[in-house]
Amino acid sequence: MTLFALRRVLGVGAVLLVISFGTFALLDLAPGDPVQLLLGTRSTSPELVRSLRHEYHLDRPFLERYGMWLGHAVRLDFGRSIRTQQPALDGISSRLGLSLYLGVYAFLISLALGVPLGILAAVKRRRATDRAVVGLSVVGVSAPAFASGVAFLYVFAVLLGWFPVFGEGSGFVDRLYHLTLPAFALALTVMALVVKLTRTAMIAALEQDYVVFARARGVSRRSVRIDYALRNALVPVVTAAGTVLGVMIAGAVLVEVAFTLPGMGSLLVESVEAKDIPMVQALTIVIALVIVLVNLLTDLAYLVVDPRIRFGAAAA
Repeated sequence: MTLFALRRVLGVGAVLLVISFGTFALLDLAPGDPVQLLLGTRSTSPELVRSLRHEYHLDRPFLERYGMWLGHAVRLDFGRSIRTQQPALDGISSRLGLSLYLGVYAFLISLALGVPLGILAAVKRRRATDRAVVGLSVVGVSAPAFASGVAFLYVFAVLLGWFPVFGEGSGFVDRLYHLTLPAFALALTVMALVVKLTRTAMIAALEQDYVVFARARGVSRRSVRIDYALRNALVPVVTAAGTVLGVMIAGAVLVEVAFTLPGMGSLLVESVEAKDIPMVQALTIVIALVIVLVNLLTDLAYLVVDPRIRFGAAAA
């Protein structure tokens, strides 16, 4: 088990290195000059431009600039934002809490609704309930997060007035109230994915020989479904947790913009538009770190959910 975890941790470092290099290269190839964006409409001189390019190391070769950035990044120093002139990590830390709150909220909604609906569809297979759940999941997958967010805003905030139109709230309960609509908009697509995965896994588990044998022994229907079928069906659902989070992070950019939320998604859009290289690079690393850490925890969760993986790793 220790070797299994060590390999995953080393993989995290390799993934972050590749992502950081790719992001740095793409930003370097993107059109536009960060110095001109920084100066704006102010009068410039060649000396001022050369001074700013030297300050931000834009006059160095690409590989040298990347090596300098990487040396500082391993010490959690991502440089200063070109747009705000503040340390990039400070700008991210001020917005990270909101994005994490929204992501966890949406993730819990997707699991709390998706897993029971998937179980219900599997138990009621080929009946009206199953068709209704599958139909709703198809609608959920087909609806982009920003489109469902606008629809939720119009119906539940403008027409019915149940939720606020914008704002993040203050305090745990008030923030929970303000972020309910964005969380549901973000969770809708991934909830449909959880429903389909849970339904498929439960159907396969209910058809296994050990389930038939348990029924023949007189085990209660509830125990068969939860203790026997559901535990084995959880493996693909746990596997999907990393994918679910990735979809949420990608969708959070548009959801935060649609609901005017000052989170990491809106900060990423603002930084890309301004070609704020230090901020975009820092945001990319933080987002990638969150994703790979969740995938690492997912891999380790296999050892708890499915003992066969633990025994297989030990034997290897």
